[in-house]
Amino acid sequence: MSECFDVTVEDHVAHITMCRPQEFNTMVPAFWSELPQIVREINEAGAARAIVLSSTGKHFCAGMDLSVFSGGGLSDDGGVVEAGRRRAHLWMMVQKLQDSFTSFEQVRMPVIAAIQGGCIGGAVDMVTAADLRYCTEDAFFCIQEINLGMTADVGTLQRLPKLIPEGIAREYAYTGARMPASEALQYGLVNRVFATHADLIDGVMNIAQQIATRSPLAIWGTKEMISYTRDHSVADSLRYMAGWQSGMFQPADMIEEMTAKAEGRTPQFEGLPKPPTGI
Repeated sequence: MSECFDVTVEDHVAHITMCRPQEFNTMVPAFWSELPQIVREINEAGAARAIVLSSTGKHFCAGMDLSVFSGGGLSDDGGVVEAGRRRAHLWMMVQKLQDSFTSFEQVRMPVIAAIQGGCIGGAVDMVTAADLRYCTEDAFFCIQEINLGMTADVGTLQRLPKLIPEGIAREYAYTGARMPASEALQYGLVNRVFATHADLIDGVMNIAQQIATRSPLAIWGTKEMISYTRDHSVADSLRYMAGWQSGMFQPADMIEEMTAKAEGRTPQFEGLPKPPTGI
């Protein structure tokens, strides 16, 4: 039973919904362990071919809950006393938080964020790790950490400048101003803006279902290559592509795709293999 999320899998689309609307879906301590566990379980099952991350209520997510900084959260010293070890424990804690969102990049299927209302602080860290982002007309994005006297530390400053122009990313990171949906679309942070939350969910689920009709192995390879290319040179990326293709490219899915088109039906692909266990 999850405290922070509802999860469904239907027609090869996994839908993760943040379900604490009265608290603006703030990221309580349980959030940071539940989210990566859910994402890993979806990935390991291999049944889903796309993941949709959405929310409930007025705002998508108001970011880090204050309880994370109190007992059992970031203030927990791990039982150590010596100053260097206490700092080392905090260093590991921050990386654990970062890994919660890095899990989006590590799974084999695209992660699509559907954002309504406020996407604040840690929520910006989260959605910048997704493959695709869509939002409502009333959505806004805010790097709230600078307004609290701290540096954003869970991924925004590393990923946002690779999604939008660096100067724009710096402006919002330095000022803590709100980026409205219209500017998020203009700068390429989101792919599309929908009028209402209902329209957003319908539209994003339609996109996810389109992805789910494609070869899951080909989608996995496509995601792997785009993510690798983001952080490597063209030459390195081409070489990596050649290595991937020499192992993963087999004719079965291509034949099924062509046969299905000729027969006027939806192609049927074998699911992704489950990762090996017991090793």
